[in-house]
Amino acid sequence: MRILCTNDDGIHAPGLKVVEEIARALSDDVWVVAPELDQSGVSHSLSLNDPLRLREVGPRHFAVRGTPTDCVIMGARHILGAKLPDVVLSGVNKGRNVAEDVVYSGTIAGALEGTILGLPSFALSQEFSVETRERPPWDTARKLGPDILRKVIAAGIPKDTVINVNFPSCAPEEVLGIRVTRQGKRNLGFLRVDERRDGRGNPYFWIGFERSAMLDTPADGTDLAALRERYVSVTPLRLDRTNEAFSEELSATLK
Repeated sequence: MRILCTNDDGIHAPGLKVVEEIARALSDDVWVVAPELDQSGVSHSLSLNDPLRLREVGPRHFAVRGTPTDCVIMGARHILGAKLPDVVLSGVNKGRNVAEDVVYSGTIAGALEGTILGLPSFALSQEFSVETRERPPWDTARKLGPDILRKVIAAGIPKDTVINVNFPSCAPEEVLGIRVTRQGKRNLGFLRVDERRDGRGNPYFWIGFERSAMLDTPADGTDLAALRERYVSVTPLRLDRTNEAFSEELSATLK
């Protein structure tokens, strides 16, 4: 099995080494194509107006000055040659990718691009807490990831579906199990704009997240609830975002 690994945290990110270890537990034919620089929050952006610079950093390891989407396309359509990857792994992201994160996440986008190319694809993310922000519990993803991937690959993944896997912020032995979940939803106040002043008194801004919004009790069956209760969250995300029920209603309205 040929596996293509990417991420959005960049070629030197610790989580990229973890996803490569997970991949090597499944196969010896592992390739790494990741962004040269941190691309967190770039979503599914594609570089159309700038050239892509490619740098070989080691055997089967390449850095692309572009987005995770660019990396998957470069890997599958150029670097790997005639033999496409059998699986795409994106991550392991430092921090969870749940609820609205899936819209913004470059990690999710890397896996989605694999899905668009017709390849079974996974997004992998490791949650951290305030206490473990500088040292996320990578062993949780490292130890539990391979078996989850084996089982899902063996079961088969629909062509229009990406598998979003989030590991809870605890040690592997403290994980209570695995839950198949749906995408959750935070309250409307989870984003904030932080205004500051530079040395000359001019304003500048950071987009951040409200801690209070993250402490809300999530709905049962969601990715947020699973992580809160120390379960691995596995969420099948569809590439087709059509709201079928509303489409029928809208068709009747617009007749």
